[in-house]
Amino acid sequence: MGFFELLLIAIGLSMDAFAVALCRGLGMKRWDIRPGVTVALFFGSFQALMPLLGWLLARQFAHHISAYDHWVAFVLLLFIGGNMILGSFKEDDTALAPCDRFKLRQLLLMAIATSIDALAVGVSLAFLNTPILPAVILIGVITFILSLLGVFIGNFFSARLKRWAELAGGLILILIGAKILFEHLDFI
Repeated sequence: MGFFELLLIAIGLSMDAFAVALCRGLGMKRWDIRPGVTVALFFGSFQALMPLLGWLLARQFAHHISAYDHWVAFVLLLFIGGNMILGSFKEDDTALAPCDRFKLRQLLLMAIATSIDALAVGVSLAFLNTPILPAVILIGVITFILSLLGVFIGNFFSARLKRWAELAGGLILILIGAKILFEHLDFI
């Protein structure tokens, strides 16, 4: 897997964190860099940690299913991307409730919740024999940057961006999953 594909995966994975960071920005009365950096550090760290954990787990049993690894990667990315797309169309009346103020415990839970899909991506990366260190660094850095940007943008714009961020992230993940499948099936 090349740098461009990893970059797109990192962007796709960071969209949930970006959406939550937008929400945090909406709850701020004025721009303050410290809460933005805190949110970005939590999200970036967990988005980097989860693929590493998934990769380590998958390396234990990857040789058992190497003939089907491209299908596993495709199904995982399709599932994650599909859930993100479906989530972007749901009306959520409680969406603004967590925006008020993040306590550290809430921030920890949100960082875990937004990075669960990265665990599955880590499994896919193991099946594709992708070097994990550059991947997790890229995923963590991109998530950090987009989360910080999300807090900043959320401070100036409305919650309407959350839906578009989730939709874009889901589409990116599905397209990468399809590309992986088509490459292994020699369609491209």
